[in-house]
Amino acid sequence: MENIILVLGASGQIGTELTQKLRLVYGNNQVIASDIRVANEEIMTSGPFEIIDATNKEAILKVIQKYKVTQVYLLAAMLSATAEQHPQKAWNLNMNSLLAVLDLAKEKHIQQIYWPSSIAVFGPTTPKENTPQKTVMEPSTVYGISKVSGEFWCNYYHKKYGVDIRSLRYPGIISWKTKPGGGTTDYAVDIFFKAIKDKKYECFLSENTSLPMMYMDDAVNATIQLMMAKPEVIKIRNGYNLAAMSFSPKEIASEIKKYIPDFKISYNPDYRQKIADSWPASIDDSEARKDWNWQHNFDLETMTKVIIKEIQKL
Repeated sequence: MENIILVLGASGQIGTELTQKLRLVYGNNQVIASDIRVANEEIMTSGPFEIIDATNKEAILKVIQKYKVTQVYLLAAMLSATAEQHPQKAWNLNMNSLLAVLDLAKEKHIQQIYWPSSIAVFGPTTPKENTPQKTVMEPSTVYGISKVSGEFWCNYYHKKYGVDIRSLRYPGIISWKTKPGGGTTDYAVDIFFKAIKDKKYECFLSENTSLPMMYMDDAVNATIQLMMAKPEVIKIRNGYNLAAMSFSPKEIASEIKKYIPDFKISYNPDYRQKIADSWPASIDDSEARKDWNWQHNFDLETMTKVIIKEIQKL
């Protein structure tokens, strides 16, 4: 049976690029994009688009029935830095959207769900280096609390109701195509634009704050690969650790200087520094590599080269 996919949150940083890649893989009409607001022109014109509040189960069900949807990718969420400013709103969006979609799968309206988790599930008590798949999870942010709770709900619905839910713990995601949406790792996107436009950047994290990162192409490929894997190889239902590279603002700045020698970076840490300090510096994703053959393609060097080339074309 062919897959008909609904993407909730298709206007976001990951949603935009994931939707486009899914349409390439499955065909434009097989992938229904949706968000609470209109998306960019390419998403709106290349295939079906619906305005949906991701917390409204009935509205989601209507679209599922209209298109005979088999898979839902739930990407609607309020990210770490924004969620700290609006805790209740973030909790409501992040949890109610997940529970709505889990219930629709439990009721057999859909066959498969993708829901992203995050390195935000970890906290200050988690081992910093090579953070293992199973470890202490005591998040100190609203976003992290919602993600760790979501992971437990995913596991519960899989064990109790047989729901085929799949999840990845995304590191910081870097893309040149879509502007970031309120995350703590957003500096690693902004820095490229400011380097090319202004030759300088003031970073909101301190110079040696190392965090796990990933180029968007790798994140999108990992997501689709996970969803295409046979159910029997998926051993973890709450969220696979996922990794590609780790770097600090100082390290990315020196990589950018290879292409823009007069680039200058300064540091003015704000409230996001505390969030970053609570997260791992590197991630052990050996379970994902073992279970469904995950492999990344981009490191800091190759990513920087591609991003600078692409932004200069804009």
